[in-house]
Amino acid sequence: MAAPVQPGPPPGFVPLSRRPAPSAAPSRVRLSARGERLAGFIYGTIVALSMLVAGARAYPHRPGPIAVLVAATSATFWLAHVYAHALGHSVSHSEHLSRAELRHIARRESSIIEAAVPPVGALLLGPVGILATDSAIWLAFGLGLLVLGLQGLQFARIERLGRTGTLAVVTANLGLGLLIVALKLALTHH
Repeated sequence: MAAPVQPGPPPGFVPLSRRPAPSAAPSRVRLSARGERLAGFIYGTIVALSMLVAGARAYPHRPGPIAVLVAATSATFWLAHVYAHALGHSVSHSEHLSRAELRHIARRESSIIEAAVPPVGALLLGPVGILATDSAIWLAFGLGLLVLGLQGLQFARIERLGRTGTLAVVTANLGLGLLIVALKLALTHH
């Protein structure tokens, strides 16, 4: 006698053993948000350091205008990112962008501006007489490099990289920053 046929699971059924844990989805969302902010900090720091180079060339003895240049450029790039991501969101979701979603995008991209705060703060120590101009500019570069190094460490921690992976990521981040410092030296010390 043949074994009776057992009815199969209903369409779309996923056994409990294959379902993601309830906390898995929020953690992916949190990791995605952390990744976006991390990318913004790295990008924003590179923008700030690049403008430091341009500013040091244009205003070699005036850290105040350099600070304005770095801050204004960072704000402009932030605005460009918000605009581009807003349009991309609208197209990819086939919907008009709500104010709430626009605020969310602006907040997510704000790390571009936040990355400029340490270098701008250091630059402003020059005009108020706390640091000499050259010291303020080099402190701004140093803080930018520190941010790049810390962001490399944060990435390595999130990704659970070992020592070699951590060293590689931090070296890559610092390498980008040091390349910009080398450009500053080449342009301002001819």
